Amino acid sequence: MPAGHAMILNGVAIDDEFAEAFGMKATRVIITAQDLTWAYHAATTATGFATSVIACGCEAGVERELSPDETPDGRPGVAILLFAMSGKELAKQIERRVGQCILTCPTTAAYAGVAGGEPVALGKNLRFFGDGFQASKQVAGRRYWRVPVMDGEFLVEESTGVVPAVGGGNFLVLAETQPQALAACEAAITAMRLVPNVIMPFPGGVVRSGSKVGSRYTALSASTNDAFCPTIRGITRSQLSPEIGAVMEIVIDGLAADDVSAAMRAGIEAIVRLGATRGIRRITAGNYGGKLGKFHFRLREILAR
Repeated sequence: MPAGHAMILNGVAIDDEFAEAFGMKATRVIITAQDLTWAYHAATTATGFATSVIACGCEAGVERELSPDETPDGRPGVAILLFAMSGKELAKQIERRVGQCILTCPTTAAYAGVAGGEPVALGKNLRFFGDGFQASKQVAGRRYWRVPVMDGEFLVEESTGVVPAVGGGNFLVLAETQPQALAACEAAITAMRLVPNVIMPFPGGVVRSGSKVGSRYTALSASTNDAFCPTIRGITRSQLSPEIGAVMEIVIDGLAADDVSAAMRAGIEAIVRLGATRGIRRITAGNYGGKLGKFHFRLREILAR
């Protein structure tokens, strides 16, 4: 157990630990459609296979729904956030995902959702799909492209802004059983989705396959976090006490450090409200000893705010 293990909230122990996060680049894209169903079809497809930059190229997810009075064209919409380790990689991911997943989706349009930042192509290159029949229009200093498609036109803003961001905020939930750990994480995700400017990029916002740096297999740079795997606690240097039967992790990406902190606080408080009577025993966080990421989110400090 970590040193200073003495903070107990509703029977849940909060470790004296910190989550170590990294500087990233991010943007927001606003997707509108004739109704929310089709806006979500485009949004969920565009943010698919985007859990980790390690293998997916970017981390992405749905931020929130937008009412018609919040969108550029007065239609229902969905805001998505995309994160990558560099602006160059993010630009590549934006173009691919908008082109393959939003341009292709019936009734949709796509707009920049970040003011300022470094401009990168949103529809600037996708306009060439119009094969010379595309048309542009400038409104209030912002350029849009109308690309003819078989259901009418795809309207897309020329560029979007890329801004500095924070990726990899996290906390781990230790519970007596797998269903209890998952129920706690579901409660946390419900609360965290009310926080603006953040996404939780893993499936349903939750990851069961937490990792550590390195592996006994030299070809791998990361491997399973054996210290938190309950089925092998007897044959590894386990961090789990006997009553822990399952561990799950929530990873958070945000446009700013304060956004990540706010989401972590909302999620942990939701879990604490369930308490030890619901099988939740402990909350901790993952880090690399403070050597890799410049952002450190200390659990107890976050909850004390």
